[in-house]
Amino acid sequence: MFLGLVIAVVAIALIFDYTNGFHDASNAIATSVSTRALTPRISFLMAAFFNFLGAFLGQGVANTIASITSPQPGNIGLVMIISALFGAIAWNLITWWRGLPSSSSQALIGGIVGAALAASTTVKWATVWEKVVIPMVLSPVVGFLLAYALMLGILWGFRHKNPSRTQRGFRIAQVGSAAAMSLGHGLQDAQKTMGIIALALITAGYLPAGTTIPVWVVAASAASISLGTYAGGWRIMRTLGRRIIHLDPARGFAAESVAASVLFISAFVFKAPISTTQTITGAIMGVGATKRISAVRWGVGVNIAWAWVLTLPMSALMAAMSFYILRPILT
Repeated sequence: MFLGLVIAVVAIALIFDYTNGFHDASNAIATSVSTRALTPRISFLMAAFFNFLGAFLGQGVANTIASITSPQPGNIGLVMIISALFGAIAWNLITWWRGLPSSSSQALIGGIVGAALAASTTVKWATVWEKVVIPMVLSPVVGFLLAYALMLGILWGFRHKNPSRTQRGFRIAQVGSAAAMSLGHGLQDAQKTMGIIALALITAGYLPAGTTIPVWVVAASAASISLGTYAGGWRIMRTLGRRIIHLDPARGFAAESVAASVLFISAFVFKAPISTTQTITGAIMGVGATKRISAVRWGVGVNIAWAWVLTLPMSALMAAMSFYILRPILT
C-alpha cells in the first residue's frame, strides 16, 4: 500500500505536469503565432524542445516548492500530496476549458496549502508570502512596466526605419524571443513538478531532505511538460494572442523578451515560483498600452485577473475536499 501510494504520487504529479504543459503552452508561443512569426506546428515543437531543456537548468524553484510544508511521514503525508495535486489538476482543467490563462504554479501551491491545512500540517507562511504572494503581485506589474518601457525604446529607435522591413526583422527576432520564453517556462514550471515529487520522496523516506533531486525526476518532469506543451493549448492561445490586443512582430518580440527575462531572474536570483501566465499577460498589456490605452481590451484583462485571484483559494478548496474524501480510503 505504501509503495503504491508513492508510485501514485509520482504518476499524478506527472499528469499535473502534462496538464501544465498544454495549459501553459500558449504562454511561450501565442504571440509568435498571432504575429505569424511561427506556424502553430513549428511553434509547439520548438516550445516542447526548449521546455525540456529548461527543466535541466536549475533546482532552486523545486526546492522552494518542496519547502512550503513538511507532510507527516507515512500514508497520511502521501495522501496529502495526492490531494494537493488533484486540487491543482482540477483547477487547471476548469480554467483551460474556459480559456482563462490562470496560473498552474499558483494552482499547485494553493493545492499544497489547502491539503496541508486539511491534514493539520504546518504551512510555512513566510515562504508562501515571500516566494508566492509577493511575486504573484509583482510579476505582472514588472512585466507590464518593463515591456512598456522596452516598446517605447523600440518605437523611438526605429522611428526613421522602413516599417515593413522593420516588422520583418522583428518577426525573425521573435523566433529567438519565443525560444527564450519556452526555456524560461521549462525552467520555472517543470521544477514545480520536480519539487512536489521530491516532497513525496522525502515524506516516504526515499530521499534525504536538502539533497539534490535525482536525475530521473528531472528527466521525467521535463518529458511530461514537453509532451503536454506539444499537445497544445489553443483555447488559451486565442485569449493571449488575439483577445487582449492584436500584436505586431515588434510588440510580440518585446513582450516575450521581457517575460523571459523576468522568469530567468526570478528562478536564478530569487528562486521564486512565479507564474509564466501572469508575466507574459502583463507584458502583452504593457506593449499594447504603447499603441493607445484603448487598444488593450481591458475587460479581458479583468476576467483574467479574476482567474488569478480565485486560483489560490479555489485550488486549495478542491485539494482540501480531495483530502477529506481520500483519507478514509487510503489511510
